[in-house]
Amino acid sequence: MSIVQIKDLDLYYGEFHALKNVSMNINEKSITAFIGPSGCGKSTLLRTLNRMNDMIDSVKISGAVSINGTNIYNPTVNVELLRKEIGMVFQQPNPFPKSIYENVAYGPKIHGIRNKKELDEIVENSLRGAALWDEVKDDLKKSAYGLSGGQQQRLCIARALAINPRILLMDEPTSALDPISTLKIEELIQELKEDYTIIIVTHNMQQAARVSDQTAFFLNGEVIEFSDTSMLFSNPSEKKTEDYITGRFG
Repeated sequence: MSIVQIKDLDLYYGEFHALKNVSMNINEKSITAFIGPSGCGKSTLLRTLNRMNDMIDSVKISGAVSINGTNIYNPTVNVELLRKEIGMVFQQPNPFPKSIYENVAYGPKIHGIRNKKELDEIVENSLRGAALWDEVKDDLKKSAYGLSGGQQQRLCIARALAINPRILLMDEPTSALDPISTLKIEELIQELKEDYTIIIVTHNMQQAARVSDQTAFFLNGEVIEFSDTSMLFSNPSEKKTEDYITGRFG
């Protein structure tokens, strides 16, 4: 069953046509990967799903992006509540200059949770969900900056989980990490699929093949092909897709 429906989406940065007539449905509790060369529109589409492009003055959008049947670009939509439903993890780990505990408790506090017992539970559950609890449970008061890069990225995932989203957006979440940390994050993404819908932008085709259920290949702002990951990598229907995944360009 699809949770995200994108129909006839066009996006312009000023005169630049960044997304061209994009339509796709993204299934609930699945992992969808966006692949393609740099500047092809995959991160732009990701940011469209939680309206982060709203922050750019020159952006113009037409078409529809619906989550559970509600067009998120309808003027009546509360963007703050939308972003509570849709967590985001960025390319570079970006913990706040606070303790490990306060990093995770920050979102729930903003949304009005003040009870310490409730916050303690959210922090523990979120860190467990991000496979970090056992490594940091005795150091919760220490600065998040003392963690390794891989741990910081898992902390950022815990921070996203703490507001209890339905969808997790991940923009190249392992590109700044070493291979062992990357593997841990990939294993974590697979586990999180049981409870969340995950959409991941990755420049690493092997990663897309390893972790995702469906893959969309982008080129020059268009979705060239969108299908089951195994099918897209083993038997692509478009020559441009085949050329990209076999390394003829990109």
